[in-house]
Amino acid sequence: MSLDILAYGAFFLTMALTYAIMCLGLNIQWGQTGLFNVGIAAFVAIGAYVSAILTTPETPDRFGGFDLPIVVGWLGASIAAGLAAWLVGALTIRLRSDYLAIATFGVAVSVQLCVLNIQPLTGGAFGVGFIPRPFGSLAGNPLTFSLANLALTACVVLGLYLALEHLTKSPWGRVLRAIREDEVAAQALGKRPIRFRLQAFTIGGAIMGLAGAVQGHFIGFIAPDNYLPILTFQVWAMLIVGGSGNNRGAILGAVLVWGLWALTAAAVSAFVPPEQQARASSLQIVAIGVGLCLILLLRPRGILGEGRSSIAGRFKPKSKAQQKFKE
Repeated sequence: MSLDILAYGAFFLTMALTYAIMCLGLNIQWGQTGLFNVGIAAFVAIGAYVSAILTTPETPDRFGGFDLPIVVGWLGASIAAGLAAWLVGALTIRLRSDYLAIATFGVAVSVQLCVLNIQPLTGGAFGVGFIPRPFGSLAGNPLTFSLANLALTACVVLGLYLALEHLTKSPWGRVLRAIREDEVAAQALGKRPIRFRLQAFTIGGAIMGLAGAVQGHFIGFIAPDNYLPILTFQVWAMLIVGGSGNNRGAILGAVLVWGLWALTAAAVSAFVPPEQQARASSLQIVAIGVGLCLILLLRPRGILGEGRSSIAGRFKPKSKAQQKFKE
């Protein structure tokens, strides 16, 4: 029994970390740059399907089946989702807040309808199966298999975290935050906000595509129902709970909100009659909404919210004493 619990714990954390990758991508877009992207599910789906097409065995009734290594699939997923994000951003990045949200939501709905209806490419409503899983040879031992996948996913998250921390602390990251706080002032200092916003949107989309690929290969099956708008809601809730603008907060929020989602799912299965469980599953969304409201009331900036740094302080005039000391 203890081994089963440990295997489930590893499975739970692996799934939570795949959502943490999505949160890291959203944090670049919203937390650092202020881009209101409501099309997260679109970029996650693009990454998942591209990686599946590249790595699955040949199938007579579906395009693809190139049987390439998993690493190639993950790289292809990031590139495809990044290109899609660049195309979407080139058309919509000049829109502000709610208009950008409406546009990206339309993209998400369009992508979901495409993967549902282009059956020769995506398998349609039946989805894509037989996706190779990392350490598939260990599948006979659930504990070892789950721990190996957890270690791999944790390495991916750690690598992304370190890379994004370096980026956000670099001059490029400081420009993003300056644009988020006051775009006009950043432009007056010689920066080109549109270019930096497009770069952030593209990088965030590529990271979301990688998350879709990692999650798809861990589960071994993908279908259009996995990429409904509820996915976007989950990721936004994770980032807000953890703390927008903080990469550690993005990871923590993903684990906490996914834990609440799994806990409420288990409660519905245990206490609701089987014939009512489909209807009662909406309680999962209610639970996340209540948790989100509590966090916003108690900690408006999230559990690990971004500190009030810094950029304003860099341009704050020095006192006469400081200027005299410097002289």
